Formats: sequence, C-alpha cells, structure tokens
Amino acid sequence: MSVWRRKPINLILAESSDEGKAALSRTMSMYDLIALGVGAIIGTGIFVLTGVAAAKYAGPGVIVSFIIAGTAAGLAALVYAELASLVPVAGSAYTYAYASLGEILAWIIGWNLVLEYVVAAGAVSIGWGSYFVDLLKSFRVILPDSFSRSPLEGGVINLPPIMITFLMTWIATRGTRHSAQATKSIVAIKLLVILVFIIWGATRVNPSNWIPFAPFGIGGIMRGAAIVFFAYIGFDAVSTAAEEVKNPARDLPRGIIGSLAISTILYILVAAVLTGMLSYTRLNTSSPVSAAFLAAGIRGASAFLAVGALAGLTSVLLACIYAQSRIFFAMARDGLLPPVFAVIHKKYKTPYIDTLLVGLVVALLGGFLPIGMVAELANIGTLSAFLVVSIGVIVLRKTMPDLPRPFKVPWMPVVPLAAIGFAVFLIFNLPRLTWIRFFIWMALGLIIYFSYGYRRSRLATIEEQRATVVLENLVPSPARKPDQEDRE
Repeated sequence: MSVWRRKPINLILAESSDEGKAALSRTMSMYDLIALGVGAIIGTGIFVLTGVAAAKYAGPGVIVSFIIAGTAAGLAALVYAELASLVPVAGSAYTYAYASLGEILAWIIGWNLVLEYVVAAGAVSIGWGSYFVDLLKSFRVILPDSFSRSPLEGGVINLPPIMITFLMTWIATRGTRHSAQATKSIVAIKLLVILVFIIWGATRVNPSNWIPFAPFGIGGIMRGAAIVFFAYIGFDAVSTAAEEVKNPARDLPRGIIGSLAISTILYILVAAVLTGMLSYTRLNTSSPVSAAFLAAGIRGASAFLAVGALAGLTSVLLACIYAQSRIFFAMARDGLLPPVFAVIHKKYKTPYIDTLLVGLVVALLGGFLPIGMVAELANIGTLSAFLVVSIGVIVLRKTMPDLPRPFKVPWMPVVPLAAIGFAVFLIFNLPRLTWIRFFIWMALGLIIYFSYGYRRSRLATIEEQRATVVLENLVPSPARKPDQEDRE
C-alpha cells in the first residue's frame, strides 16, 4: 500500500452529499462566510500581535510587515478559492492535499492544521484574557496575577482564557446557524470599535514615534512579517465551512477573497495609528490597543476599545474552534483518526465530540502557556499548509485539467509559485526554537499516522479489498478428494 495514494474527487464529493450518513447540513450564505472570515482574521493581529511584532522585531516598520504578510496571504487566498470551489467539502487544505498530492502529505497538512487552529485559538484566548484584565482595571478592579498569568509568567493559572474558551465551545456545539449568528453580531461590534480607534487615534498620532522607522533593519521587518502572518490565517477558516454552504461554487471564492481584502486594509491602518500613538518600545504587551489609550490618559476610550477587542478576539476564538473541529471530522471520515471523531450530533448536526476536544485543548493552552510561544507555533503550521496547497493546485491543473472549476487562479502558474516563494521565505524567517518544536510535532504526527492511519484509512481498506479479489482470481482453489458421487 502506498503512502502516496490519492483520494478520488468523486468519492470526496459523494461523502459530502446531504444524503450521506456523515454529512453536514448546508445552511450558510455568502454573508455568513464573509462574517466568518472577517471574524477569524481581524482580532489577533490588531489587538494582540501588532504591539509584540513592533516592539521585538520591526518597530514602526511593522506597517510594512503587514503589507508583506498580506500579500503572501492574498496569493494563497487565490489558490484556496480555486480549490474550495472545486472541492467544496470540510477539511480545507487537508482535503485538497488528499485529492492532489497523496495521503501522507494530506496527513502532514491535517496534523499541521492542528498547530494552525488549536494553537492559534490558545493564543487568541490569552489575548482575550489580557484585554479582560485591562477592562477590569478601567473599573478599578484588579485580578490577582496568580489567576491572570500562566505558570511560566509567575502565575498559577490564567483563568479568563479558560472561561471564554468553554463559552465558545458551547456555542460551537449548538450548530452552524447559532455560530454564524453569534459571529455576525460580534464582527459588527468589533468593526465599529476598530473604525473608532482609527479615527480617534489618528488625532493622537505623534510622527516622531515613527522615527526610526526600521530600528531592527530590513531583517526585522521580514521577521515581523513572519510573526504577524499569524493574523491572516482566518480566511482558511472560510474554506473549512465549504460543506455547510448553500452555494459553495459561487460563495466560497467571494467569502475567502472578500474577507481577506477587508481585513488587510484595516490591519495596515491600525498598525500605522498604533505605532504613531505610542513608541514601539512600549508596545510589548498582549493588549497594545488599550495600552496605547491608557498611556494617553483616556480611560473611557480604553474601556470602549477593550470591549471591542474582547468582541474581536471572541469571534476569532469561535472561528478557530469551529474550523479545527471540521478538519478532525474530515480526517476521521477518511479513517485517519478514530471513527468517534466522525460522529455528528443528532439534534445540532455538528461534530460535537471534535468540538469538545478542541475546546479542552485550547483551554489548557490558554491557561498554562505564554502567548509568544503559542503564536510562533501557529505560524509555521499555517505556512506549511499554504505551501502544500499551492503545489496541489498546480498538480491538479496538470493531472485533471477537465474538472469544472467555478473559480480559476489567474496568471497560472505564476500566482501559486509566488505563494510558494512567500511561504518558504516567511518560514525561514521564523525563530530557530520554533523550528525545533515543529520537528518534534512532525515526528509525533508521523508516529501516529504509521501506527494508526496508514492501515485504517478508507483508501487502505479499498486497496486491501482489491488485492484480495486479485489474489482470489490468481490462486486456484485447492484440489478436493473425489467423493462417492465422483467415483460413480
């Protein structure tokens, strides 16, 4: 049996039909998708990573870092849009790799997507907790460090991230419609807050804070781009919803590209205002937006922004939990994970066991790890997924040119090759320690695949059945002794 076996697209589409036993219900519109994408993208980058990337890597040049990372994400978004319209099922990059490059790479991508979503959700929950603590400070309420910091930061347990994670997990288990409604409401709140921050903060900008613009040099800006790329992972969450969209061929490309375009513009504007309001040396905090207004002595505005940040991070957390549970569902349906992860709730029609497991792991990450360690791990998982998907779209164009493609990547193969180049460049700009952790994670994933998924996948079962039929046809039946009837 080959680890390079590919899953036929007609089989993938058959499994996702509404009549299938393990299929999800199609209830989402294009506006739900855009809300999901904006909800997943806008949050961590603006409310958490902007300050850390400016203080430690790029200075005010973090504005350019966002442009570079946004360009890389935009190229990848075009690739995702084609594959999402071609294979509109749950699983995102994992499913695309299975159809184009083979099972082993599909497993690797699925395993790396755990880094993308579970670890990203952990980072988001930590940022949420930091803003929650800042909001309490605005009302003169101080939460003890023992219950608002991780053990590695001198605390005992970080409780706020755990509380919000459990709440979002409960919402996610109750169905796509409930999640979509909650996401749209939260997104509306955070967009209002972001616009207020941009307009209000622009009046407090001091141009001297932009000098020097690149205190860590061009290399610092590039490293900043590799770090803030984490902020753009949300559009991938749109493709994970493919199996629950009413008109996926039309709406998936629009949802992916539209949500990314809106988010990129807002990221650049916020980065410019934030670094203009406060010196980059003072932005090394997981709540830089409210910290900037607190430093300016505007307590009421800080509380208002903290509420917006909480809303923004809440929607990202919900989207990450939603997306990862769908990827686990797709992998279990293929036999690469135990069948319990393919069970759908009878009432809510959601993979609730996956959702509960994801929520539990995210809560543990948020409660016991610092944000810097968590964000770096999420980035390398995302970039590796983008790299393989970009290769996959080129392979499918060559091997299956006649497949109907409602959306096609323009300037083929220039765009996917550029996406590959950006992904490789950003990967090599990540810290060395991130690489070490990544290789450990990969080794663990390969052990799980070869000890479980390799022989239990659905394609392995099909191969074994075919091999049995061939052997039965080749090997003659054993000769039997003549009985009395034969002798007569």
